[in-house]
Amino acid sequence: MTMTFDFSPGAQIPRTDASPHTAATAALSSAAYRDGPAEALGNLNEATIEKHGRARRFAPNFGEAFCQAVIARTLDVTRKPLVRSFGMEPRIVVEHCLEAEELRHERDKKLTLVAVVFGLLFLPGTLVWLGAFEFRRRTDHPEKESWQGAAALAIAVLLAALLAWRPFAGGLWGDYVRVLMVGPIIGWLIAQRICLRTAKQLRSRWGAIIDGSSVGPKVPGAVPIGPEDTRAETLRKQLTALAAEQETNYLHYAGAKGILGIGKRWGSWQLAEQLDPREGVTEIRPFHPWDVVRKIEEHLNRMTRSSVATGGIPKIKVENWIVQAIGEGADEIGRPSGPEMDGTRMRASAVADIANGQRFGLGPRHYLGAQFVLWDGHLVVTLLITVTVLHDTLRVEVAGHALGPLPGAFTSPPRPPQVMVAKTGKFWEQTAKNLPIVTNAEVVRLAVRAPFTWNQSLLNWLGGTWKVPEPFGLRSAWASPPWTHRFMADDALRVATPVLRAVHAATMEVMADHDVSTERFQNRSMMLGSEIQGTRPTKADEYDAG
Repeated sequence: MTMTFDFSPGAQIPRTDASPHTAATAALSSAAYRDGPAEALGNLNEATIEKHGRARRFAPNFGEAFCQAVIARTLDVTRKPLVRSFGMEPRIVVEHCLEAEELRHERDKKLTLVAVVFGLLFLPGTLVWLGAFEFRRRTDHPEKESWQGAAALAIAVLLAALLAWRPFAGGLWGDYVRVLMVGPIIGWLIAQRICLRTAKQLRSRWGAIIDGSSVGPKVPGAVPIGPEDTRAETLRKQLTALAAEQETNYLHYAGAKGILGIGKRWGSWQLAEQLDPREGVTEIRPFHPWDVVRKIEEHLNRMTRSSVATGGIPKIKVENWIVQAIGEGADEIGRPSGPEMDGTRMRASAVADIANGQRFGLGPRHYLGAQFVLWDGHLVVTLLITVTVLHDTLRVEVAGHALGPLPGAFTSPPRPPQVMVAKTGKFWEQTAKNLPIVTNAEVVRLAVRAPFTWNQSLLNWLGGTWKVPEPFGLRSAWASPPWTHRFMADDALRVATPVLRAVHAATMEVMADHDVSTERFQNRSMMLGSEIQGTRPTKADEYDAG
């Protein structure tokens, strides 16, 4: 009998080979593990509560709401297309959301068992304690606890002591009444240890991601263990499709929102002159706009080198994009399907056809993008170049776009919650006092939610659901304007000048090769060169034409 061995590695857990590639990826990934009130998430941008819940006690916290909204939007089988996220990797963020949810599910399994044993079996006492905690929550103020809330808990404690000392029944029922109020307390102590252990795990992952020492997300649920494991196979395909979609070259313009994914347009410089033959030539040699685009692309790729040792511009990415206009209020984007598309990307031949075509009216437009991902992904500067010919006029336009950093709510490391209290012996002075990572109210919230986590629709009905702004891009949804950061603003403004001059130099080279008079182009180029030296960010997509 001959024995054969299978040396294949078998099913592997998808894991990144290092920490998140950019700080922007790390910042959004850390949101999956964060705690605190979910209202802080809604205050960051247009994200709102889609439907308020029936009971505040079932509402999710920051990390739970973030994971719920992101997973539902990115992994739903029938989801809408996503806006491309530049300067980060959305798949890593989604995988961290899945890992954080897995940690919470493990906690909820244990809490559900505790709730059944110590909550359901002692239901009357459990309801009394829950009523006391709910009354305390409603009466307490953010600055200090109210005496009404403390009184409600004191009454519950007295009732527990009274029933334990002198129950109103005898025999077996008397013994039950004695522990009626004590049983939920024992369950609370066990639940508190479970919640604290998970909270430390979540905060450990949060801190490791922010520090850059994380080894990457673990998603064993995305690894099929057999041909019948359709759920894992579906998740694996969804994650693969998510990563592939982020390589699309088909973008969308949405009015004052600008081109989705790259930020609003803050400046525009146009070189538009007559195509006249040079002196001594009767007519120019024919050329296409795509010829100019290719020459500009060649010059832009050479910007990484300079005659000065440190003068090259690093991290430049040059790419051809197709941009389709949609309504400013549109809540969905779409991409064409057909032979001109290769998955989510438009084929190079179709891109060249659009660049050469006469786009005067309806239809997508071609742009050549020179993009710089700076500040470890927190700043994305994009210079878009478009070349058009209308009759005998050549127009070469350069437009600046900037996508700013993420808010501090995504970049802050884990810190213990604090409250200001009066100093001992110096009541007129205050000092910061650290609070427990998991408060009593948080233990109650998690223990009450745990049995309902197995039915997400019912939990959403009880605690409320969150939605993300549409059209949704994981990077652009929470980006802030870069102009509040002096150095970021300087970088965005400075890089526009060399890009503009490289574009003009390439244009002049093509004009000279095709017997076009370059005198007017050179004069206009010099004027734009002077103008861009004093440029300031403006709202270029908001026109005052009233």
